[in-house]
Amino acid sequence: MPEALGARIGRLRAERGWTQEQLAIRLAASRVAVSHFEMGLALPSERTVVLLAGLFKREPHELVAGTNYPPAKAERLPGVACRYTEAEHQLALLRRDLEWAARAEGSWPRLVAEWRARLADLIAAAEDQGERKMLEEALRGLN
Repeated sequence: MPEALGARIGRLRAERGWTQEQLAIRLAASRVAVSHFEMGLALPSERTVVLLAGLFKREPHELVAGTNYPPAKAERLPGVACRYTEAEHQLALLRRDLEWAARAEGSWPRLVAEWRARLADLIAAAEDQGERKMLEEALRGLN
């Protein structure tokens, strides 16, 4: 018997330590909509499945595989979804810049100062505890 998609959504949400409200904000949906998805009272649209897949770091087909999501709807899902947040993107850019600065003479102090300011702004704006922790670790690593 296939797993209910709503149960999978609830499990993945709980694994990240998010409340239904926090997931709803990330989806640009209501908390009630998330609750209805998780309880099986409503089925997420294809658009919502793609957004959920990205938030849960999965591909859309992987998210619905082995669930009760209708095959006709699953056929319309794209093969990939955006999986990275702005904070993760910025941390990848920081790693790239640090690798470059290690090879370029005299650029290290300016680069570190710029990244300290950028990371401080990202930390102040971060609503996700996991992202905030990653950003804070990166900032400590610059000291």
